[in-house]
Amino acid sequence: MHLEGSLAPSLLLTLADQNDIVLPSPTEDPSYASPTALLDRYTRFTSLDDFLHYYYIGMSVLIHAQDFEALAWEYFVRAKADGVVHAEVFFDPQAHTARGVAYTTVVEGFKKACERAEKELSISTKLILCFLRHLPVGAAEDTFVEVRKDLESGLLVGVGLDSSEKGFPPGPFRGVYKIAKATGARLTAHAGEEGPVQYIREALEELDVERIDHGIHVVDDVGLMQELAERKLLFTVCPLSNVRLRAVKEIRELPIRTFLDEGVRFSLNSDDPAYFGGYILDNYCAVQEAFSLTVKEWETIARGAIEGSWCGEDRKKVILEQLTEVVGKLHL
Repeated sequence: MHLEGSLAPSLLLTLADQNDIVLPSPTEDPSYASPTALLDRYTRFTSLDDFLHYYYIGMSVLIHAQDFEALAWEYFVRAKADGVVHAEVFFDPQAHTARGVAYTTVVEGFKKACERAEKELSISTKLILCFLRHLPVGAAEDTFVEVRKDLESGLLVGVGLDSSEKGFPPGPFRGVYKIAKATGARLTAHAGEEGPVQYIREALEELDVERIDHGIHVVDDVGLMQELAERKLLFTVCPLSNVRLRAVKEIRELPIRTFLDEGVRFSLNSDDPAYFGGYILDNYCAVQEAFSLTVKEWETIARGAIEGSWCGEDRKKVILEQLTEVVGKLHL
C-alpha cells in the first residue's frame, strides 16, 4: 500500500488551500471543481499512466512534516476500522525531493504517524521506500545515499520499485539493489502488473528480490509460477487496483483460484485506496464476491501474508495466534 495513494480528495483540497498550492483550475480540468468531482474522475482511469498523472498532482500539496503525518494517520485510522493489525507501507521520496521537499521532512511525518499507530491503534508498521523506475538510475542511487542511514538503523525496512512499468524493466536498477541489500534492507519490486512476466523473472534474477508486488502475469509462465510457489515467495496482489487500472476487466479474471490451487503465497492489498475506490476490507469483500472462498482458503491467504511479511518473528507469532483464534470462532 502506497501512503501517497491514500490521499483522499477532501484532504488533498484542504492541504492545497492551507499550503497555497495551485491545482489545475476547473476550467482546465473539471475534476478539480470539488472532492466529489475528483473522486468521480478516479473511477475513469484508462491506464496506470493516467492514474499516475493525478497521483503526482496530488502529491504536490504535501509540503510540511505535519502534512505527511496527517496523510498517514488518516490511512491508519481507516485501516484500523478495517481490522488491520500490521501494515507495510510504501512511500516515494523522489517524488517529494524533486519538488524541493526534504527527505527528512517526509520521513519525519511518516515516522510520527507510524509511532502513533502503534501506540494508539495497536497497529505495527514497516516503512518501505520506493525508487521511481521512470527516472534515471542515477536518481535512485542519489536517493539511496540519503536514505542509507535509515535503512541501516531499521527506520526503513526495505526498498521497492514502482511507477510506470511498461517500457521500464527492473534490470537497470541491479546496482542500487545490490548496495541496498548490503545494508540488510529487504527487497521487493513491482513487476508483472502491466508489464510482462519477463519483468518478474528479471526482478528475481537481477535485483534478487524476495517479494513481488502485483505479479499477476506470473501465470503466463507456469514453470516460474511453480518454482516461486515452492520457494514460498510472496506476491502482493491488489484486486481493485487491477480492475481500476484495467489490468483485468473484473475481479474474477485475477489468478486468485490459480494461486490457491498451485500453492502460490499471496496477500491482498489496497495499493492506492483513495484513487481506486477501495481500502483493504473492500478488496477482501470483492474477492469473496468473485470467488466464494471457504474459511480454510481465507486462512491460507492470511497465514501466507503473515509468514511472508517483514515484521519480526515475535510479532508474527502474535498475529498468527490471533488468526488461529478467529478461525476457531468461525468453526464453532
